[in-house]
Amino acid sequence: MSATKSTEIRSIEVPALARVEGEGGLYIGVKGGKINQIKVNIYEPPRFFEGFLRGRSLYEVPDITARICGICPVAYQMSSVNALEAAQGVKITPPIRALRRLLYCAEYIESHALHIYLLQAPDLLGQESAISLAEVAPEVVTKALRMKKVGNALLRVIGGRSVHPVSTTVGGFYRWPEKAALEALLPELEWSAQAAVDEVRWAAGLAYPEFEVDAEYVATRHPDEYGVLEGRVVSSTGLDIPPSEFDRHYLEEHVAHCNSLHSHTQAGNSYMVGPLARFNLNHGQLGKTSQSLIKELKIQFPIRNPFKALLARSFELVDAYEDAVRLIREYRPEGPSRILFDPKPGEGSGVSEAPRGLLFHKYTVGAGGLIEKARIVPPTSQNYARMEADLWKFAPTVIAKPHEEATLACEHLIRSYDPCISCSVHFVRWVNEDTV
Repeated sequence: MSATKSTEIRSIEVPALARVEGEGGLYIGVKGGKINQIKVNIYEPPRFFEGFLRGRSLYEVPDITARICGICPVAYQMSSVNALEAAQGVKITPPIRALRRLLYCAEYIESHALHIYLLQAPDLLGQESAISLAEVAPEVVTKALRMKKVGNALLRVIGGRSVHPVSTTVGGFYRWPEKAALEALLPELEWSAQAAVDEVRWAAGLAYPEFEVDAEYVATRHPDEYGVLEGRVVSSTGLDIPPSEFDRHYLEEHVAHCNSLHSHTQAGNSYMVGPLARFNLNHGQLGKTSQSLIKELKIQFPIRNPFKALLARSFELVDAYEDAVRLIREYRPEGPSRILFDPKPGEGSGVSEAPRGLLFHKYTVGAGGLIEKARIVPPTSQNYARMEADLWKFAPTVIAKPHEEATLACEHLIRSYDPCISCSVHFVRWVNEDTV
């Protein structure tokens, strides 16, 4: 297509984004040859999960919040139990924590393998979908499905089923999984661990669009390990706070074109959560194999290209397999699988890292252990403002290209965030109960 004339109005419109979880669109308006409007339009209806939780027993929360997402239910369970255990003063034992980490490995494996190979890779390999990718490179898709399958199997052994697991409770697990059932997965996990190493080298060699941004990166950090299960909240600007201070520093607002809230910093800036933020902030805590690959591939930090979130995911996948193998070999269920306690009134905040980024939960518990207030800030709602900021910089570089090519390039940028739209649309409507 020829260059846009000064009086011409042209738009890029994607009514329904493909290869993302949930329903949303994209609109980029052009007037006089310049971008004048960008909207990541989330029209999936709100889901009101915070409202559903009010008046329910705190013990029901992990099972309810797991239903928010079919891809990252473990993250919703872990952030909720972290927050509720903080509210109740419950301390879990090392064996319970190790099993939680193993459960989290299962979620990272199935989610990252899905996104790397079936959702984003087709963009980088010039294919319209995983189906067309399978026609030209069946070995890539076959390997991806095998690598993902073992994650689902691990989730099923620990969680009782491969989607929306049911074994987690506040204070631990309803039961210890069978050691033999976990050990039966070791051969596939070990094969996948080696395959993941090979795939990091493959991912490093992909042709990523030339594009860099200056973003604020936000993630959890743990003193002893790569921050996933819990930790403090840190940012590339030097912020280092406990989860209880998260909602004082990161605020949410409604925007007219979106059924999800948009997050920003206290100063009003957008920020990025997710694998690239974690990788940039915490790469020094990845395992030995990842450290060796970082040196071999001469990775320079920080990585400012949002398309290279795929590369960050591929490193995290290596660690997830290796961690899973280690945790299964060390698995020694000792003592009760859950800490029993008498519910009491209190308030608590918790974070964990969903595959798509930092996930914040906050609960106020009343008499009898009933939930009075719930607040959930999903990673995708935190990234919307950052996606639109990226598009304001990226769209002018592709707008002169043929319309279909420009549209796909902008879609690809959004897909690189792995947005989970369904997770993001459960906004909160705060009501002053004194006036009701």
